[in-house]
Formats: sequence, structure tokens, C-alpha cells
Amino acid sequence: MTLPPAPVTLQAARRRAALAPGVPSPCISICRMNAASGWCEGCYRTLDEIVAWGRASDADKLRIWQDIEARQQPR
Repeated sequence: MTLPPAPVTLQAARRRAALAPGVPSPCISICRMNAASGWCEGCYRTLDEIVAWGRASDADKLRIWQDIEARQQPR
């Protein structure tokens, strides 16, 4: 039985990328797409968000982070 990854948060990503400029990537190197949700099981992004990340503005990246954090909230 595999345990789910720890929650992905902007705060934790900023700690991991402390010296890097801009908004850090949510990638935690667990790259598996969940067919039911359409989200990566590691970072909770959609394929479209993953593809767009490198060209996205900081404002767009922060909106994606908001979506990521909302996706992890219990329903």
C-alpha cells in the first residue's frame, strides 16, 4: 500500500527553492496523472497547467498554486 504524498504547498516549495527567483514549481517528482481527477498525483496540476508552467507569468503561477491548494482540501 502506498501512502499519498504530503500536501503540496507554496510555502514548502518556497523553502525548497529558497535561492531561486520567482514563483517555485510545485513539482515534487511524483509524476503520475490520475485519470479520475485529471491531476498529477504529485503536484495536483492538470496537464495544461504543467505544460504552461514554464511560460506562465508569476501572477498565473500564483493562480495555479491557489488551485493546487484548493484541490487538496477535503470535500
